Amino acid sequence: MSASGGTKAIVAALAANLAIAVAKFVAFIFSGSSSMLAESVHSLADSGNQGLLLVGGKRAQREATPQHPFGYGRERYIYAFLVSIVLFTVGGMFALYEGYEKIKHPHELDHWYWPVGVLVFAIIAEVFSFRTAIKESNAIRGEQSWTQFVRHAKAPELPVVLLEDLGALVGLILALGGVGMALATGEGVWDGIGTLCIGVLLILIAIVLAVETKSLLLGEAAGTDAVERISKALVDGETVTGVIHMRTLHLGPDELLVAAKVAVGRDDTAQEIAAAIDAAEARVREAVPIARVIYLEPDIYRAPAVK
Repeated sequence: MSASGGTKAIVAALAANLAIAVAKFVAFIFSGSSSMLAESVHSLADSGNQGLLLVGGKRAQREATPQHPFGYGRERYIYAFLVSIVLFTVGGMFALYEGYEKIKHPHELDHWYWPVGVLVFAIIAEVFSFRTAIKESNAIRGEQSWTQFVRHAKAPELPVVLLEDLGALVGLILALGGVGMALATGEGVWDGIGTLCIGVLLILIAIVLAVETKSLLLGEAAGTDAVERISKALVDGETVTGVIHMRTLHLGPDELLVAAKVAVGRDDTAQEIAAAIDAAEARVREAVPIARVIYLEPDIYRAPAVK
């Protein structure tokens, strides 16, 4: 996985979630809090998700084969999409079920200090993980807003970790609120309400992740800035005089396919055109290093007929 894949952020989130999952489950055993059970399953699901992202990054590095001539870069998108499914089913739907059961059959919390202590510990750990994800994202985010970064990032790992960590922090606050209200009122139903809110939150995040990774799976073009740099690099003003049309496609986060029809002079020889095409490919790779697969078709430019 490339540095842009956010391996450091994934590992930090994995370590935090494993520790938090164990702590939450211990708290659930001693207190009987449904919020703690939902949160422990949530953290366990997040740990599995980070494992999926690491596996996807590793498998995407395999060399191209005759059956897959463009390589396996898109495996990172597939595993990111699996993350959204796991988050929806294991995290969100389980929390909704557990919340419903707790509201239907409420009971007071035992040993309240267990869930409160674990939630405070979990918030601290998640803040550390979230801070790491933000730092890694800022290195490549540029001037984009956070919404634009999540929507337009071609490497899926960092947006996934960011949304997971954000959801985990908000979920912990909801769980703490549910436990606090249950303790303050003596009504265990508040614990169930907090659990329901956690379930709704996880499902919403899962839907956002599914929509964004689905777009990547279908195939996205290069960003506007990259397209402009490629277009400028193709034209040398002598043999290649313009770009008739061009298509770009991400084969993976770090690999871009460029296909273009370029305009050449009517009197240019085949040798001159071939040399110009080779030079154009070199300029494109220099301008956009991830443009690794380039197909250029020379053609005589004909201005559209005036009607």
